[in-house]
Amino acid sequence: MINVIQSRYPKALLWGILISFIALNSIMLALEIYYIPLLPAVLLFLTLAIVAADKYLLVIVFFVPVSVPLSRLVEGLTIDMYLPTEPLLAGLLLLYMLKYLMADRIDLKVLRHPVTLAIYFHLGWLFITCLTSTDLMVSFKMLISRLWFIVGFYLLATQLFRQEKRMHTYVWLIVISFTGVIIYAIFNHMQYGLDNQVMAHRVASPFYKDHTSYGASLGFLLPVLAGLFLLIKRENINSRFLMVLLILLYVFATVVSYTRATWLSILASIGFWAILKLKIRFEIVLVGAAILVGLFFSVRTEMMIQLEQNRVESSGEFSEHVQSISNISTDQSNLERLNRWSCALRMWQDKPFFGFGPGTYQFEYGRYQRSYEKTQISTDFGTMGTAHSEYLGPLAETGVLGLLSILLVIGATLYTGIRVYLTSKKRSIRIFSLAVLVGLVSYYMHGLLNNFLDTDKISVLFWGFTALLVAMDIYHRDLPEENI
Repeated sequence: MINVIQSRYPKALLWGILISFIALNSIMLALEIYYIPLLPAVLLFLTLAIVAADKYLLVIVFFVPVSVPLSRLVEGLTIDMYLPTEPLLAGLLLLYMLKYLMADRIDLKVLRHPVTLAIYFHLGWLFITCLTSTDLMVSFKMLISRLWFIVGFYLLATQLFRQEKRMHTYVWLIVISFTGVIIYAIFNHMQYGLDNQVMAHRVASPFYKDHTSYGASLGFLLPVLAGLFLLIKRENINSRFLMVLLILLYVFATVVSYTRATWLSILASIGFWAILKLKIRFEIVLVGAAILVGLFFSVRTEMMIQLEQNRVESSGEFSEHVQSISNISTDQSNLERLNRWSCALRMWQDKPFFGFGPGTYQFEYGRYQRSYEKTQISTDFGTMGTAHSEYLGPLAETGVLGLLSILLVIGATLYTGIRVYLTSKKRSIRIFSLAVLVGLVSYYMHGLLNNFLDTDKISVLFWGFTALLVAMDIYHRDLPEENI
C-alpha cells in the first residue's frame, strides 16, 4: 500500500499544481488581471539564474535586440525600461550581490585589471554626483541601470569568456537575434520604398526607437562579422558563402538605415584598422593628429564659410544624404545637435565639477537654449532626450571628472585591445581581438554624435565587447597556437 502511494504521489502532486494553476488563471483573467500567466516564465528564469547563471546571461543577451520598451506596452507610465531584458538584468545584479556575500566572487585578475579599475572610478564618480544631483531619483535610477549593465555584460561576461568558444557564442546570439530585426526593418521599409529616408527612422520600431541606435548596432557588428568570416576554414565553402551573404545583408542594412553617424564611424574605424595593420608607430599617429588639429584651427573660418554655404539636406538620394552631413545651415538634425551641444557646454560652465546629476540633462537643458539656436524640432519639455554625445552629456551631468572617467575606460580598453592584438600567440585571438576592437572604435566615434549607453541595445555590445578584450588579455593572450 505504501509503495502504491509513493508511486502515485508525484503524479497526483503534478496534477494538483496544474489544475490549481489553471483555476487561478481563469479567476485572474475573469478579473482582467493578466500577469499571473507570466509566473511560470518567472519561475523558469529564477531557477535558471540560480542553477546556471552563465546560461541565464546568454538568454538575456539573445533577447536584447528584440526587447521592447515598457512604454510601448503600457501608456502613461513615469518610468520606462526594456522588456524582458532589464528586469532579468536586475535579477542578475541581485544574484551577483548574494553570491558576492557568499564569497563566490569574480576572478581577482579581472577585478584588478586596468579597465575594471577605470570602471570603478566611473561608477564611483557617478555615485558621488548622484548625491549632488538636482534630481536624486532620476540620477540613482540611472546609476542602478548602469550598474546592472556593467555587472551583467562586463563582470559576469568576463567569466563566461574564459572559454574561447563562448566568446563566439555571445556574439552569435546577438547576431542571430539582430538579424531578425534587420529582416523585419527592411521588410517594413520596402512597403514605403527603400529610398524613403523619413520612414527609415522608424522601420525598426518597436525594437529600436529610431534609426540611429539601430545604425550604431550595425557599426558595432560589421567588423566582428568580418573577423568571424576570417576564422572559417577555407575548405568550408558553404559556411564562408553564407557568411558573405550575412555580411552583405548587414552592409545593405547600413546603407538603407540612412544613419550618417554610422557611415562616418565605420569610415573612422576602417582608418583605425589600417593604422594597426600597417603598424604605424603611435608617435607618428599622435604627430599626424596634432598637425590635423593645427590645420583645422588655422582654416576654421574658411571652413565655417564653406559649411554655411552647404544647403543640401538629408534625403533618400544617397549622394545628397552624404553631402548633408556637413550642412549646418538648413539641415534640422544637424542644427539640433549643435543646439544640444551648446546647451551641454553652458550647463557644464554653470556646474563644472559635479554637473547637474546623472540622467538629468533632458530635464535641465531647456532653459539653456538660445532662441537663435533653436530649430523646428526643438523642445523645452525634456521629451526629445539627450545631449546627442557620449562625451558632452557626461560633461554636463557629471562634470569634468565624469567625462574623464569615460575617457579613462575608453583609453584603458584601447590599450588592452591593441596589446592583445599585437602580442597574442594564437591567430584566432589576434583576428577576433582586432575585429572586436574595431567594432568598439566605431562606437567611440559614433558617440561623438549620439549616446545610447543608457539602453540595453548598445550596452550589451559596448560592455560585452570591452569584457571580450579584457578576457582575451587575461585568459587567452599567452596561450600557444594550437597544432592542427
